Amino acid sequence: MNPEFHRIKRLPPYVFEEVNRMKAAARAAGEDIIDLGMGNPDTPTPQHIVDKLVETVQDGRTHRYSTSRGIPGLRKANAAYYKRRFGVDIDPETETIATLGSKEGLANLAMAITTPGDVILSPNPSYPIHPYGFIIAGAVVRHFEVGPDIDFFEALERGMQHCIPTPTCLILNFPSNPTAMTVDLAFYAKVVDYAKKHGMYILSDLAYAEIYFGDEKPPSILQVEGARDIAVEFTSLSKTYSMPGWRMGFATGNKKLIAALTRIKSYLDYGAFTPIQVAATAALNGPQDCVQEARDMYRVRRDVMISGMAAAGWPIPSPEATMFAWAPIPEPFKEMKSLEFSKLLLQEAKVAVAPGLGFGEHGDGFVRIAIVENEQRIRQACRNVKKFMADADKHLAAFKSR
Repeated sequence: MNPEFHRIKRLPPYVFEEVNRMKAAARAAGEDIIDLGMGNPDTPTPQHIVDKLVETVQDGRTHRYSTSRGIPGLRKANAAYYKRRFGVDIDPETETIATLGSKEGLANLAMAITTPGDVILSPNPSYPIHPYGFIIAGAVVRHFEVGPDIDFFEALERGMQHCIPTPTCLILNFPSNPTAMTVDLAFYAKVVDYAKKHGMYILSDLAYAEIYFGDEKPPSILQVEGARDIAVEFTSLSKTYSMPGWRMGFATGNKKLIAALTRIKSYLDYGAFTPIQVAATAALNGPQDCVQEARDMYRVRRDVMISGMAAAGWPIPSPEATMFAWAPIPEPFKEMKSLEFSKLLLQEAKVAVAPGLGFGEHGDGFVRIAIVENEQRIRQACRNVKKFMADADKHLAAFKSR
């Protein structure tokens, strides 16, 4: 037997695992670790959504197999969301499908539409499933660098150069995980024109559509005229309604891509548990004050973290959206790589962050900080970092002597 598995060989070691092991060991030893690493919402799901789940699960008829494309009421609820939020009319029968979170939807669509050897364009840094969903499916990934000081279209054009064959897909993610960058509708219009010119589909991850802090709401690419000719968009209830463990999201847009995803999912799963789908319908159709409350909470946490880290000697750009800050490695430690810095921060400051390398090589000068602890814990993290920064010379000397 061949001891190697082709798809597994194409996956690099999981960068976050080393930090996760250290974090687990420290906690097992009784240390108080403030975990700002994983983007895992720490607040409970709103009560009216939980109540609907409990009510529905009492009906034994809902315990049977569901449908992988999503129950009709849920797809209609997502169409209604697109209408009221973006002014976009969606056909719930042909233009949207329920997914087990945006991550599963993107990975299975990649499997559905990829021929081995296809080339796709993926931003770097990016959320790992964006490139690796396609790598697992057998594609070749061509990266292009993105960041606050980088011209997106110049970088995209450089990524296109010398691509043989022509890329089949372009991946977008705004508001971005991990960089927290945002874009406007004019940006999407330009991207749609570019993709049509080059004969590419667009897969847009809009998981953070509702976690924004300014007056401008993040737009949908489907607001652009003609975008549905080539684009599909992934959304999620995980962050919007604090439902990460419920695993509920959507793919919406181009009918051909939705049909491909529908077909492959029909072979792979029976969809989410029906009571979860019913509760998700209640989330989308019900009162939305809980969404504003989540935005307000993350805004306060962001401000506490940004001001506290600045006072600690670590200036970090304030994000306009998402639950993350994309933090340059602070000056005394600039020569360190992101994994080394993350391990040192965990060991000495008892604060866990995500090394930027985990999101691609162009993220190695940064760490991602998730605001998933309460204000008191974030202030404690800032105090710990302040002490850590004050002892920077000692920590650097110890690191260099290893």
